[in-house]
Amino acid sequence: MSILLNPRSCLIVGFTAFLSAGLVGGGYLHTQSNTQQQISLASVSENSISATNLHKNNLGQQNNFASRPNLISASAPYQVIDEFKKYKYSVNGNKIISAAKLPTNNVNFNQKDLLFVLTNTRKYYQDYANQDPDILRTGLLNTAGVTVQDTLKTLDFMIAVLKEDIANNRTTRLQNPNFINANFKVIKWSAYKPQNSQQKRLRITKYAVFTHTGSHKKTSNYNIPIYSLKDNLIGDNFYTKYTKQDVLSGIYEPGGREYGKVEPLAYLTRKGLEEALMQGTILIKFTDGTREFFNVDRNNGMSYVRGVKPTAQKRYWYFRKVNAIKGYGYKIDAKISIKPGVTFAGDVLNIGLGRVIVIEYGQGKNKQLKIGVIADTGGAFLPNLYQLDFLAGIFKTNKDFTRYISQLPEYATAYILVKK
Repeated sequence: MSILLNPRSCLIVGFTAFLSAGLVGGGYLHTQSNTQQQISLASVSENSISATNLHKNNLGQQNNFASRPNLISASAPYQVIDEFKKYKYSVNGNKIISAAKLPTNNVNFNQKDLLFVLTNTRKYYQDYANQDPDILRTGLLNTAGVTVQDTLKTLDFMIAVLKEDIANNRTTRLQNPNFINANFKVIKWSAYKPQNSQQKRLRITKYAVFTHTGSHKKTSNYNIPIYSLKDNLIGDNFYTKYTKQDVLSGIYEPGGREYGKVEPLAYLTRKGLEEALMQGTILIKFTDGTREFFNVDRNNGMSYVRGVKPTAQKRYWYFRKVNAIKGYGYKIDAKISIKPGVTFAGDVLNIGLGRVIVIEYGQGKNKQLKIGVIADTGGAFLPNLYQLDFLAGIFKTNKDFTRYISQLPEYATAYILVKK
């Protein structure tokens, strides 16, 4: 999926969605009550988030999931919203979600990578629930009685199981579909696309981090900088006045009218710059042998225009150095660190941050199950009840990326796991 409109914290476009709308990784500051509600589980340390937020975002509905085994919503249709919290359309939950069981095939994933993403997503709830009320929306699953507390309970249980299994050097029980069916409510998620009522399986697009060669210093070959805004100067919004063409004309370079207001982070070729602006997160291999991740931070507020070639776009992004691939987060230094192979980007507002997803694809002996966490999002998913974007990996070239994702499904049956 592309970040052509609004890069998420993460990365590039999946090849199969190269022209899709872009990603966002932002949220909204919101002061909340200090009242805390403890979420405690057996064998899991206690964590808390704002009870006031939980109540408000659950709209006072504390439905009992177990009392509604068929997941048939008796409440009013769910009102789907876009990234600006504006109403888009209504849908009955029973058109999209229903009770199910996982097939008997083993679930494939890297245990340590899944633990990494689960832990970081859970920590985001713990650290930023008050500042980012978007994550406290129950969304569509509230029509089945699934609350934010259920999401936290699911994350905590999976983290505890993985830690125990890894410590005992054994294949985790989370790869066993019988264990999952016994310990989780399995919810089948059928695609809902207003423009195409025939689509029933989710579209699975793919995205990645790409590596670029660059230099710490300006050279004849690497002469196009990527910039970081200085913290003490962000507030006056000077950078919103300038197009990408203005920046490339040298306004931030010595002698330029805004010299000193930004910090050059690295130097790329012009092609490298355009790819970095589109990808959102990049891994730069410097000519001195060092390697560093960089992630988009803020843009100049100018819209991406479909149909206009990248070099002519006015939108420009400023970057920050980061220590890992980054997913969802309401600000640059709060974003969730994620791993390929176990991360999905999806509709955080309407489906929910931290939802654990299993996708099923293939036939017979070739049937496969993969698990991942919705720990990223983007403009193409707000709203989007019919698609997920799978973080495929880190690649040197688009050719390598295309070769790898040719083994992955374009469409899949999707299940959401909720701890019983």
